[in-house]
Parts: sequence; C-alpha cells; structure tokens
Amino acid sequence: MGVRGLQSFMDRCCPEACVTVNLREMARQHVAKGQQGCTTTANINSPTLVVDGMACLRHWYSCKDWVCGGQWREYMDVLKSWVEAFTSAGIRLVFFFDGVVEEQKRQEWVKRRCRVNREVSKIFRHMKAHGEQPGRELFCLPSCLATFTCFALRSLGQEVFCSVQEADYEIASYARKHSSMGILGQDSDFIIYDSAPYLSVAKLRINSLTTVLYDRQRLCRTVGLSVNQLPLLACLLGNDVVSEERMQHIRNDAMATYRINNPTPHSGAPQGQMVLAVSHLVSSLWGREEEETGLIPQSLNLSAPHRELLKRGICSYLLPGQEACQRRDISAPTSGPAFEKHVSPEVLKTCREKHVAADGFMVYSIVCEGVTDCSNTLEDEEDAELLPQALVYKLCRQHIYGLLLLHGHDGSSVDLPAIREWFVYPGNPLQEPDMVHPVPIGLPCGQPSLDLLWFGTGTEISALRLTSFLSIFDCQEFSEMYGAIEDSLLAALCLVTYIVLQVPTLSQEDLDAYLSQAVCLRLKSPQELQQIKLPFLCSRAVQLGSLYVRGLSHLLGANCASGYPLPSAALMPWHCFDGRLFHSKYLLAHSGTEKTVLLDSDSSCLSLFLCLKEKLTETCRRRGRVLQSRPSAPEQSHQTTPGPRYRERHTGGPPGGGGSWRERGETTGGHRHGGGWRERGEARGDRSEYENRESGGGMRGGQHFHPQPDSYPKCHDGGQENMSRRPKQSRGRSCHSRGRYQLAPR
Repeated sequence: MGVRGLQSFMDRCCPEACVTVNLREMARQHVAKGQQGCTTTANINSPTLVVDGMACLRHWYSCKDWVCGGQWREYMDVLKSWVEAFTSAGIRLVFFFDGVVEEQKRQEWVKRRCRVNREVSKIFRHMKAHGEQPGRELFCLPSCLATFTCFALRSLGQEVFCSVQEADYEIASYARKHSSMGILGQDSDFIIYDSAPYLSVAKLRINSLTTVLYDRQRLCRTVGLSVNQLPLLACLLGNDVVSEERMQHIRNDAMATYRINNPTPHSGAPQGQMVLAVSHLVSSLWGREEEETGLIPQSLNLSAPHRELLKRGICSYLLPGQEACQRRDISAPTSGPAFEKHVSPEVLKTCREKHVAADGFMVYSIVCEGVTDCSNTLEDEEDAELLPQALVYKLCRQHIYGLLLLHGHDGSSVDLPAIREWFVYPGNPLQEPDMVHPVPIGLPCGQPSLDLLWFGTGTEISALRLTSFLSIFDCQEFSEMYGAIEDSLLAALCLVTYIVLQVPTLSQEDLDAYLSQAVCLRLKSPQELQQIKLPFLCSRAVQLGSLYVRGLSHLLGANCASGYPLPSAALMPWHCFDGRLFHSKYLLAHSGTEKTVLLDSDSSCLSLFLCLKEKLTETCRRRGRVLQSRPSAPEQSHQTTPGPRYRERHTGGPPGGGGSWRERGETTGGHRHGGGWRERGEARGDRSEYENRESGGGMRGGQHFHPQPDSYPKCHDGGQENMSRRPKQSRGRSCHSRGRYQLAPR
C-alpha cells in the first residue's frame, strides 16, 4: 500500500512533482543519454521499463465479467495488446511479481485479506438479491490471476521474475542496478527508493503511451528534504513495516508544532498538511544534528522498541550498495532453507531457480520457506453446503508436501515436517497459520526421490512422473488416458474427479457443467465466449467456478513437484476454463437440458463428453462415491430479463437436508465424521484421518482437436470402458518440451 497519504499529497498538493510524460520520447532520451561517452553501439542497451506486475493486474483485467471465474482467453488478448504497445515503441519490459509474503508484513497481509473478505460478502449478497454481477466498486480479481499471469507473460516472450523477498525492493534494486528508464507501478514506496523514475500505471494511456511521472527531486524541493531523508519521512507517516498507529504520537507533535508555525493552513486535504508537518519535523531534526551518523536523530522521542522498528523500516528502503544497514540484516532468514535436510542441494538450487524465473508454483515456498499462503476466493460464507476451496484441496496439498519432503522418512510422527498454511476461508480468523503435515502418496514403489523425478531420464522415469502426479489426486487409473486425449483434457478430468471425491454435495448436474465446459471450450473463439448471454447469475455456480480455478493452481503445483509430466501450458486456464461458458453450462445442466444441447449439438463433443464422464463415474464408484442427480429448482427470489425466476442460491442438495459443512465436520474426502472440523483439528493439519487411507488452444501441433469416436479410448454411456490397451508413451515430443526440471545456468 506504500506510504500513507504520500501519493494523494503529490496529486493534490504538489502538482509540480507530477509530470506528464510520453514514454516513447522518454525511451528515446534514455537511449540518447546512454550513448554519451559510449564509443560503440554494443554497450547501449534497449530502454527497459521495470513493471510491478501485481500493481497492473486490476488494469490488465478489463474483461466485463469477473465473478464467474475469469474470461481467460479475452484476458490473454488484452495482455498481448498491452505488451505489443511497448515493444512496438522499442521499450523492453521486465516484470516482477510477489513471490513471498515477508513475516514482518504478515499482519498487514492479514488485515487486507480480512478487508477483502467483507467485500466478498457484499458481492454474494448482491448476486443473491439481484441475480447479476455488482458494479465495479466491488470489483474483485478472479482467483489465481497473478499466478497465471506470470505464465501468460512468459508465453508472450516476456522476461518475468518472481521475488524471493519484498517485490518492491527487488523492483527498485533491479531498476537501479540496470539503469532502467523507469518503474511502472502504483505504489508510493517507489518515490522513496533512490532508484529509477516512478511512473503511474493508473495514469497510463496505452494508446498514446503517456502517463504521470512522480518526480522525487521536485517533491524534495517542495517539502524541504533531501532524497536520503525520504525513508524516515515514509516511516513516520506509516507504511507496511511501520504502522500508522506506532508513530501516531510523533505525527501529533509534528502537527501541533506545524500549526503554531503556520497559522494559515496550507491548501489541500488534512493529510496534505500532515505530510508537510512531518517533513518540517524531519528537516528540523537533521538541521540540529548535522553530526548525526545514525539513521534516526537521537532527539526523536522514541522508546527503544519503536526506535528499532523505525530502523527496520528505514533499512527496508536502502538498496544494495547504499550506506548504513543492509536490508538483508533485517529481512532475510537467519537460517538456511526450511526443509534443507529433507532434500538435496541440487533440489534446493533448482527450486530457487524455477521460482525466480516464474517457472514453478508452490514448490519453493514449501521447501525453502516452509510456508504457503492463498489469498481471498469468491466463496459464499453463508453457503451451508459447499466446502471452502482451502479445505477441498487440503489433502491434495498434503500429498504434494509428502512428495516433496517424505522421501526416506520412516513414516513415524517423529521429526515429521509441518508446513505453515495461511489460507483464507470462511471461519478462519487468520490469527495463526494452520500447521499441516505431509501425507505420502500411494505408489507401489514407495516414495520416489525428487532427484530421480526431477533429473532422471528415460521412459520409466517419465511414467513415474505421471503416476506421481496422478496419485496426488487419487487418479492413478487415468494414466491409461495419457496420449489418448489432449493433456488439457486429462488435467481437467483429473481435477473434476478430485473435486467430486472431496465435495459430497456435488451433483450429476455440477459434473455435467464442469465436463461440458472443458470439452466445448476447445472449439470456442474469444469472441464467441464474450458473446455468451447469461439470463442471470447463480451464486453457487460462481463459487464452483472459483473452486475450479483454484484447482488449476493445485494441478500446477503438483505438476511442478512431480517433475513436469505434463506441459505447463496444458494447465493454463485459457486452454481449459472460461467463466461465462461454465456458468452457462451450469444453468443449462440444472435446468434439465438434453446432453446434445449441452454439448452444442456437436456429435464429437458429445461422444468425448460421455467417454470422460463414464471414466470419471467408474473411478468414483470404485472409491464408494456415487453421484446423485439434484437439479436446482427455480424460486421467485429475483427477476431478471430475459430468463426465468431462480432461487437465490442453488445448493445442489436435497430440499431441507444435508446440514452445513461446519455442522458435518467435513474438511476433505466427502465423508462424515463426528464433531466439527476445528474440534478435530483437521484444519490444523491432524494426520490421523489420512494415515490409513500449448499453443493453439493447448492441442498438439498447434491444431484444434476435433475428436472422432475412435480418437480416444472406447467408452459408451452406461457400459464398461475398454482401457486395456495403453497408449505409447512417446507422442513425438521430447522430455525437454515438457519443461522437466534441469540444472541450467541462469
């Protein structure tokens, strides 16, 4: 969130420091400046703009629909156009995304998550009252947008980094080290860092490539400070390290003195006066203590803990090579990677390389940090039937943890690692992390080593990777489908099967919606998807859409942990999910629409759908899970035009029955247990329950896949599938094209 009130102060009270610039001209001047003193063109770099990816997400996602799970193909088109606008102007882009939440900022993270939770509640109340998406004032980013945007930009040929500490710090450090032309973001911390010029993404006009540059030198002249005094100003005003409350008494004193010395108030908002008051205080302190060698003037009225906190805050702005304390002294872990004794040095090195290059997900945070977190999801806290996604995918994560950390473990509870999970879900106050233990995956050969999975070669290792991946979701039988259907469909089948096994209230109609969406999406253009008309929105379908997208991120994490048996592209939502399409299929399925109509009257789609459904149903039946048909009946809760009256919330459950997931005490597996889930400690990682227990739409060769009855395993509705003949492992692609872990120079 940056420095409290500083951005608005500059906008309202310091217009001379807000300079409108043309980025094309700025790039030209940057190159010309670099040419001075250079004898050859070889030393002249392209003008580089360092982009704060997290700050851009709300501006990139301009799609009309945002509650249904995301319009991912439309979003990809937006990203492509955005990137092309800069590259056509000769500007090189380097993107940074948050890769970790530093512990010193965890409480600020929690406060923001709780605030967003309140917004999510308003969104669902609006949808249930009006049957439509609320206005932009309640806009919420689709789940996993940041995660998948990293992969989207990489697929567009862009350089993307994922941070291993505070992303703002890494952005400012990179821009300073590489003499970048600017930092594009929306965070007033970039005014404080002594780095490249700070450019506003909120003020960016992409067609003309103009925006506002916030000039720190002009700001300093206005408030009477030097650049090296800005970190102290930022901490006294309040930022993510030093909260506003901690320095309130300092600001009160500064404001009182300022009003005495300036009886005629400065024009602007009260916060503008506060910035001036604190600036005058900082200037006066430094003026009286020119001999002061420390970061904080001794005359500042601070207790020892507050002085230490202020020092940490100031040091957080000091970039490599700058004087005084180094940031690593106050932010970097004092010990090595969290679970270094469980993995080899090669694995640790590769974890970090993959993470930094934004070519992995979840693995680094687990192995090297011992913590994983998940932000808000569109989930209805009043829904009595659907489990929160954090609990639905808990067993999946435990299997991922087991694959990463349990090789060579004797299975006892002694020295068993525990991962700290900060997951947002209804009923979790986020006062402390859930401590979750790993669970071994069920392989006949036992727990494979990561060195074998990640660095091994040969067909047997390739098969082991796939088996490990499928075992995380309890879908080992689907190895027979590998090579017979597209990788994106295999991933979808695996995910939907897992959801059916874990969510006891999922119905036949929900299954039909999930599978028909996956099958039909392959033949849809972005324009066709945008033209889908929804007569109204169903809050339950919204939550199921978000649940699916969160599942895609777990597929991605499992794929990374298993050594990439599937290409990452097959798991990207623009190849396998569209929110509006899913919502339309959900409404059709629950209204009793014929399967032919549900599958767009396409015989090949219908045949493939029936095959996938039969395989899934049989797999679930073997595990004691039998799906029931529970179409949701309409109720007169709101009226939309066109469209029938539907009830406020489709629960998908039998009328008046079932009880809530909290009352049933369910966390995973779809089984009922005595007591609530918190009473049993399952949300905190209790192991007892589990100890016994590519391009072109993602189709091969860049072509759309139009299935024929003989192009996938022989299945027919209601009959026994014939899956005895395994497809060949090789499908004309090398292991390298699957993104398998390799040690390579960076």
